[in-house]
Amino acid sequence: MHRLTRQVRFSINTAPDDQLSAAPTNSYAGHPTLTGLGHYFTLDVTLVGEPSTNSQYVLNIKDIDRAVRERAIPRVGKAIRSNTFGGGARLLLELFDTLKNAWPSCSLECLKLSLTPFQSLTVVAEEVPMIRLSQKFEFSAAHRLHNALLSEDANRHTFGKCNNPQGHGHNYEVQVTVAAEPDAQGNAVDVLKLERIVHVQAIAKLDHKNLNTEVAEFERTIPSVENIARVIHGMLKPHLVKREKLVSVTVWETPKTWCEYSE
Repeated sequence: MHRLTRQVRFSINTAPDDQLSAAPTNSYAGHPTLTGLGHYFTLDVTLVGEPSTNSQYVLNIKDIDRAVRERAIPRVGKAIRSNTFGGGARLLLELFDTLKNAWPSCSLECLKLSLTPFQSLTVVAEEVPMIRLSQKFEFSAAHRLHNALLSEDANRHTFGKCNNPQGHGHNYEVQVTVAAEPDAQGNAVDVLKLERIVHVQAIAKLDHKNLNTEVAEFERTIPSVENIARVIHGMLKPHLVKREKLVSVTVWETPKTWCEYSE
């Protein structure tokens, strides 16, 4: 099975314009182009299918761009300009319904609408009408990777510089993903409520701490990026048991190293 994802970048300007009637001049930065104050989005379209015999494409990406610009972007613009955008969750379900039959040779598996570089809404075919919301956070902390059951030599061999007795630090990024059905106003998740929960239950307990010595959850657990993701998930799960479902927690230790945890 092949999954092809195409990201379509676009802007919604405050005043309507006719950019969609013309060919893009800079689709890398987005089409339509933002010409002043307005809104900028990315829409990730994930399709499932098999490469065709002739082209060996799952689908020509130009066909993806064309359908999104003809069917989806005008709907986003109308929703914003008519002030019916709400939280975006119901709009994303409408976009999914609009696009699901746009490519007969493929199946639309997933749509991800990024509202900011740190917040996104996602709909997955098998989860409709649930909407996933992902929001990013950060914290700084020190840790030492050390297993008390191993010898000093074995620890140095296993963890290298990360076994430094004085520890070392990271600026961690955390992405929390929750899912819920949209309410009457088109909101799936109360973002401000989610942020308060994540801040109080996780970030404030970890930020500017020595994870080995100041965080009870790591007294008997090595604070690897894998375990940090699992621990944060455990910190949050009891507080997201009503309307929202905790889908996953992803922790970036560096821009090149991250781990996602889910149950």
